Amino acid sequence: MADNKRQRARIQGSWAGQPSVSKTRGSGAGPGSKPPHRTGPNPNAVSLTRKTPESTTSQLTSGQSDCLQQTLTFTETGLIRRVPEPKEIAKDGSYVISMEPGGEARITLTRDFLLSEEADYVFATLRDEIPWAQKQNCIQGQTFDEPRLTYWFGEYPYAYTKVSWEKNTDWNETLLYVKSRIEERTGHTFNSCLLNFYRNGKDHVSWHSDDEPSLGSKPTIASVSLGDSRTFEMRKKPPPEENGDYTYMYTEKLRIPLTHGSLLMMEGASQDDWQHQIPREYHDRDARINLTFRTIYPE
Repeated sequence: MADNKRQRARIQGSWAGQPSVSKTRGSGAGPGSKPPHRTGPNPNAVSLTRKTPESTTSQLTSGQSDCLQQTLTFTETGLIRRVPEPKEIAKDGSYVISMEPGGEARITLTRDFLLSEEADYVFATLRDEIPWAQKQNCIQGQTFDEPRLTYWFGEYPYAYTKVSWEKNTDWNETLLYVKSRIEERTGHTFNSCLLNFYRNGKDHVSWHSDDEPSLGSKPTIASVSLGDSRTFEMRKKPPPEENGDYTYMYTEKLRIPLTHGSLLMMEGASQDDWQHQIPREYHDRDARINLTFRTIYPE
């Protein structure tokens, strides 16, 4: 990471289990944690409603802009915040998921970007032709095997946390076909792709942002899903608490089912202001391949 903010924001790999409140931006609140309190100005209980800017509602629709209501209750012991319910995005469309001083965060979902037979062919070809590797990562001195297989194509090297990939311009032809389809559809161009192979429901990737310096400012990420469906989760990065800690317990959260052949675009401030993950699942899941196209700049 280029700075402390990025280092605090990023958690990736199987080491990141149940989050706990700490001074690390990427950490959340553990199951036994208590919400932070401050002395309430009124000794009597008073219910308030505060609106925070948000474009998602309980039933999100394409292009809809609204406010997510966060209920606050003053009691004699202080401020109690309600944990917001996750919102689900399951319909095609573009969504502004937050608006901050740094800009708006946008995502666009296209579920049938690749038709079923086409997606079947791409999945089988990449599964059999890519020389998948299981990388080792290291966070806070603990080394572990990443809980998924990966591979890299790109004009430049790429690194995140303790994982690095060398320049690799020997592109797979089927992957180049998918890349050209995305570029034609979206108008964006990409010079690299990180591929993820989730062998079953236990394979996963923990909370992180794609915010490495080599990706530039406000990167656009194009994510194609192939194979079994998995739930893609997003959570808003919180401001610091009064004591300087960070907690993700009370931030907005999104769930996006990613199906076979779907395309998810993340644009604007989506990496600055949000984290995302593919969580571990505890029921049977078949294999899934995820293609994440991006643009890398020389450092």
